Amino acid sequence: MHRIISLGLWTLLLTTGLRPARATDAPVVAYPDHSRLLIVRDAAGHERPVKTQSDWAERVAHVRANMQLVMGPLPDAARRVLLDLEIVSEETTARYLRRKVKFTPEPGDRVPAWLLIPHTLPAGGRAPAMLCLHQTTKIGKDEPAGLGGRTSLHYAHELAERGYVCIVPDYPSFGEYPYDFKTTGAHYASGSMKAIWNNIRAVDLLAALPQVDSNRLGAIGHSLGGHNALFTATFDARLMAVVSSCGFTPFHDYYKGKVAGWTSDRYMPRIRDVYENDADKIPFDFYEILGALAPRGFFSNSPIKDSNFDIGGVRKAFARAADVYALFGTDDGGTPDARLKLATPDAPHDFPAPERKAAYEWLDAQLK
Repeated sequence: MHRIISLGLWTLLLTTGLRPARATDAPVVAYPDHSRLLIVRDAAGHERPVKTQSDWAERVAHVRANMQLVMGPLPDAARRVLLDLEIVSEETTARYLRRKVKFTPEPGDRVPAWLLIPHTLPAGGRAPAMLCLHQTTKIGKDEPAGLGGRTSLHYAHELAERGYVCIVPDYPSFGEYPYDFKTTGAHYASGSMKAIWNNIRAVDLLAALPQVDSNRLGAIGHSLGGHNALFTATFDARLMAVVSSCGFTPFHDYYKGKVAGWTSDRYMPRIRDVYENDADKIPFDFYEILGALAPRGFFSNSPIKDSNFDIGGVRKAFARAADVYALFGTDDGGTPDARLKLATPDAPHDFPAPERKAAYEWLDAQLK
């Protein structure tokens, strides 16, 4: 089965100017201490306190600009071509339809993905939807979709059974997506930005589906997928709730500042080639990324025995991000911290069942 289907006028609009994110026009402004979130600087280095949401929006523009120094520029509208959704195969499970699909993120490229569509939709006919991103694993998208790997990482399968429409793309070079970052991806400065762009296009696809409520979109991922979800949500404000499992710690807390693990072609080689593997020189950090999500929801599963991402750094980042969330007042339930949740199980680099259940219940509340 190979079918190309139309996603209608909404897809046409998405390819002709309704962009959720764009290459930043903000000036590049250096921040010597990325943990100091409640300040904003000008190009001359003069500082003023962040007192309003508008002040914070200015700082977020600087965060995105500095991320692009490391990752390369976010693609512009010229690469937002028609998605050309192709259904390769499909099968029916007890609670959802599983489709293998391909879509076009930019000229000359096709992304393989799973698309999971629940049999039962809400009364209005449109369900919340999730971008589900896999860890570093040879089978790529198959693991979150429940088709192999660790059962603790079958979150797309579990969310689809819960009633969410889910798209599960392969990260470039994993699964069924062969990708050479030095040849095919030579126009990108990093694998991270290529993945961000593919993910934004996957969100375009979700938003265009007739089964999806485009106002209730989120992202979830573990490890590689965990920070990939954070990076994507920083550039795509349509993602209203983000779940990151074992996805981050500030750079100085990553193996005590030994950041070489971030420098492969799949990630950000400029950390090595431009910033000399020096955490002091990297122009952005995860403190700022967490803050940039505000006032949207963020849930982190950060086990205390995770050998990759130090829990001490995670806690520091959450404490600083909470100051930013306070600028936006309480959530609809009157609880200031309901949008910002940190789970710290006594576990290694994994996504245990109790924390997955808590994350899904939190998503239900955020995307209700």
